[in-house]
Amino acid sequence: MSSLLCAQLCLLALGHSAHAWPLREAFDSFLATGSHSRWSRAHKNVTASVSNITDVSLFNPADASKEVKSVMAKYANAAKFLSGIGLNPDSHPERGYPKFNPPSLFTATLAAEGLPQPSTNATADSRGDPSESATDIIGVPPFAAGPGTAQMPLTDYISGSLDVLYYGPMNFGAKPMALQIDVDTGSADLWVPVDCKGCQNTGYDTSTSPTYAASKQKCKITYGTGQVSGTLSVDSVAVGPAMVPKQTFCAVHKVSDDLDEEPNSGLLGLAFGSIAQSGKPTFFENLLAEKKLAASVFSVHLTRGKERGSEVCFGCYDATKAMGPVTWNPVISRTYWSIAMDGLSVNGTDSPAANLTAAVDTGTSLIYLPDNVASDFYGLIPGSASAVQYGAGFYTYPCDTTLSVSLILSGQPYAIHPADFNLGKTDEDSQDCVGGILALGDGFPPDLAIVGDEFLKSWYSVFDYSGRVGFAPSINNR
Repeated sequence: MSSLLCAQLCLLALGHSAHAWPLREAFDSFLATGSHSRWSRAHKNVTASVSNITDVSLFNPADASKEVKSVMAKYANAAKFLSGIGLNPDSHPERGYPKFNPPSLFTATLAAEGLPQPSTNATADSRGDPSESATDIIGVPPFAAGPGTAQMPLTDYISGSLDVLYYGPMNFGAKPMALQIDVDTGSADLWVPVDCKGCQNTGYDTSTSPTYAASKQKCKITYGTGQVSGTLSVDSVAVGPAMVPKQTFCAVHKVSDDLDEEPNSGLLGLAFGSIAQSGKPTFFENLLAEKKLAASVFSVHLTRGKERGSEVCFGCYDATKAMGPVTWNPVISRTYWSIAMDGLSVNGTDSPAANLTAAVDTGTSLIYLPDNVASDFYGLIPGSASAVQYGAGFYTYPCDTTLSVSLILSGQPYAIHPADFNLGKTDEDSQDCVGGILALGDGFPPDLAIVGDEFLKSWYSVFDYSGRVGFAPSINNR
């Protein structure tokens, strides 16, 4: 048996196991096959030391400083929401969907060739209504580009060396008009400009859609230094073949200057609808409720420093974007995609235990921690220091330090690629670099962490509405 086939069969077994293996156990077992696979190379690369990075750019504080203010405002109600206060009802739109088992690359290849695939042994979610059957769902297993799936290609907006945001096309109206939309798992509202006279970016021309209906209900969403405001409206909204005929969104009439400078026209919130300021179900929740998808998941691949190649896979899992099995983390609260964070590690040494709730947020570039947790983390890096010249919460460390940094989520370490952690040198002649983990102080919940794209670029991420978030090693690290 060839090493490649062996690797594929191992991945198949892992992908369809009833219970995901812990990362270390799975990795050790896979290496025992003797296969020098893409997965083993990915694991080694993702934990490579900073000393292997020879081209370190200069740190540009503008984007990071702007994001700090945005994160503070975005999560202003987090403590309340995570305590169950002020939430919209949760309709559990995932009811009736089968339990999701990620297809392996081997299985996906068989499907692409029209060959029979091994059974997924899918069963209805235990939370589902017994009167509903998994036979009502489109297509199991959920292969990318298969029935009941929709792939949204994303563009990476890069500023200097920072991957700032990821956006892609959504279609609005009876005569579809494509707009570029930022994808954000840290919020739950959809908004686009409509009759927005001062907006620089393309807005939705509602005159082309006879199904557009505006209400008199006002909407206002704040993002740090900026905000958008308008009225709640309804129209058909789609990503590829996945369409919601009556989707509520905020038809924005006013956008602050800082948001108007970004390349996207609007924003798609993919957190749970329980925190939607509109009080209405999200686009993804409506797709589930209307049984438009093959599975109650969406999966995200984010590139590193590459404008093209990122994507969201609605109702599916793109096995070509992952290099190993998915490890699952239970969702703590059906508000944000919130999972347990136990601490961090540097070169194998754990920071003091931290009982945090981590929000997995594609709409945030960096990683944010409470003051004391960030201080404990940088205390493990010799020569690190607070970088007050950039504002509260920034730290520097010696650029030539050999570093392997991991987040400990649900008891398992997940590595951050050193190129993502290193935000750049403080100046041309400096030996100090700025770290990509920032501290947030007064006004930020003391038990909350925000895990943004800095982490997600190393991990293909699966958001399962049954109540879990999965991570598989990304092809970025091969």
